[in-house]
Amino acid sequence: MSVWDDVVGQEQAVATLRAAVTDPAAMTHAWLLTGPPGSGRSNAARAFAAALQCEEGGCGRCQACRTVLAGTHPDVTLVATELVTIKIEEVRDLVTVASRTPSQGRRRVIVVEDADRMVERTTNVLLKAIEEPAPHTVWILCAPSPQDVLVTIRSRCRGVVLRVPPVEAVARLLTERDGVEPVLAEQCARAAQSHIGLARRLARDAGARDRRSEVLALARRIRGVGDAVLAAGDMVDVAQSEAKAATTERDAAEKVELLRALGAVDGETLPPRLRSQVRELESDQKRRATRYQRDVLDRSMVDLLSLYRDVLVVQLGAEVELVNIAMADAVRSLAQDSTPEQTVRRMDAIGVARERLGGNVAPLLAVEAMAIALRPQG
Repeated sequence: MSVWDDVVGQEQAVATLRAAVTDPAAMTHAWLLTGPPGSGRSNAARAFAAALQCEEGGCGRCQACRTVLAGTHPDVTLVATELVTIKIEEVRDLVTVASRTPSQGRRRVIVVEDADRMVERTTNVLLKAIEEPAPHTVWILCAPSPQDVLVTIRSRCRGVVLRVPPVEAVARLLTERDGVEPVLAEQCARAAQSHIGLARRLARDAGARDRRSEVLALARRIRGVGDAVLAAGDMVDVAQSEAKAATTERDAAEKVELLRALGAVDGETLPPRLRSQVRELESDQKRRATRYQRDVLDRSMVDLLSLYRDVLVVQLGAEVELVNIAMADAVRSLAQDSTPEQTVRRMDAIGVARERLGGNVAPLLAVEAMAIALRPQG
């Protein structure tokens, strides 16, 4: 057993991090772990943090390893935002924490799982702490690519690049750790395009597999502008429903907890000095729901891209595996009904929609424009 067991298909990156744990000459105070979504950046960062605290370099059994992986170690701070951006106040708090000496562990470790979600003003607050690190403090930043992090931060970190893990490795993890039947595990690993978290969700949630199938069915359902507008509305409604289902209960619990801490009761008129704290919480909850909705829509677009990728593979006669093996018949039908040029244009339209969504364009407008571009031409 080892803390590295869940870092799938990343042998080179793991070797680099393991060497740093055992060799002071290979160790540095700031690290930047980059890789595409699903590559396991967060898992690798947590495993590295655990190995840095472990007397045996990451045995996975000791209290240090177990508490770091559980997120409860007193000298390891884990930051992962559910909002659109990380607040500047959060980073100021991190800088303060980073200046303290470890209370129990061998080092103080700060893991920022969403370093790409810091705006420039916020990143500048972090810069001085990384330029002049406190003794025994290690920063581990995670982002999709080095370009997603301000160059002044990037230049002061040692980079470790993670790759998309092989489908077989993700499927094996689902089978061995989660007990998923091998055939289903491979289908889900392919459908998730080796994104470990999404593959697990698809394997364990039949509803998630059904929703994905419904999204892919849009490719055959859209025959004209009217169909496109209706399909776009359905996509946005589903994303809103998922966001509401995922956040409503948690939002209510957070509000009750805040009011209890303030000595107030829900429904009562609050004094002005307390209202601002409740408004701040509600604002954060709204931003969290917005991010969740956009993430759901973006995932749907990635699924559609995988389908048209398969269509293009068939049209070009490329000898590579399909992502959506269970939909091979539909893929061949779509390939016969269009040309490679049309398929590429549809993929471009999906890419543009994802960019617009990331640029805070109204979701319905972005999805409608995409859906209209997916309709048959000529």
